[in-house]
Amino acid sequence: MKSIKAIFVKQAKDMLKNPIALLPFLIFPVVALFMTEFVAKANEDIPGDMFVTMMAGIFAGFGLLQSASAAISEDIQQRSLRFLVLAGVKPHEYLLGIGGFLLLAGIIVSAAFGLIGGFTGMDFVKFFVVMATGSFASITLGTTIGMLSKNQQAAAGLTMPVAIIFGFTPMVAQFNETIERFTWVFYTRQINEVVNDFSAGFAKPLLVIASNIVVFTVLFILAYRKKGLKG
Repeated sequence: MKSIKAIFVKQAKDMLKNPIALLPFLIFPVVALFMTEFVAKANEDIPGDMFVTMMAGIFAGFGLLQSASAAISEDIQQRSLRFLVLAGVKPHEYLLGIGGFLLLAGIIVSAAFGLIGGFTGMDFVKFFVVMATGSFASITLGTTIGMLSKNQQAAAGLTMPVAIIFGFTPMVAQFNETIERFTWVFYTRQINEVVNDFSAGFAKPLLVIASNIVVFTVLFILAYRKKGLKG
């Protein structure tokens, strides 16, 4: 528990002293607020929550994934990972420490999206829960990519295409039946399904997202052990 807390605090300090690292947590809700107030509310043909759900999905599948990858690759580049491994930090401790702060930030942003969208009652609960679980899935995937990268530049190059696929495929799937048929296993697709239709079933999306988390977590642990003292 001490290791998790120490890594959590370290990650918090690293991000708070780097304004660029905080941009994904600010720009997406700000864009959602701006587009909602000045575009959606000014046009009766546009659903009032359209830009909120759009930006929320991209944040979870694109912004968070990049932030998580960058956090891990920074530790690798600065040789911090090697020190932590030597200190006996377990894979799950490192993941919970790094991912814990990112998840906390993601939860705060998710709540902000919900407020901007004007969601209330069970709609807000469903939105918040699916965003929180989806955020953790994105964090585990991003940390895995970061762990497999040699440095920050390599991580950025590897993360971008993955983030584009997970972040934007759900929107494309709405207009393409073939993509829709084969992307139901993506956690971002399930986020999109729930936030665009709160009356739809809730259990299946959460199960799919949880399955994504399990797969990504296993991959992270394997990558952590493989990296070992090389990090």
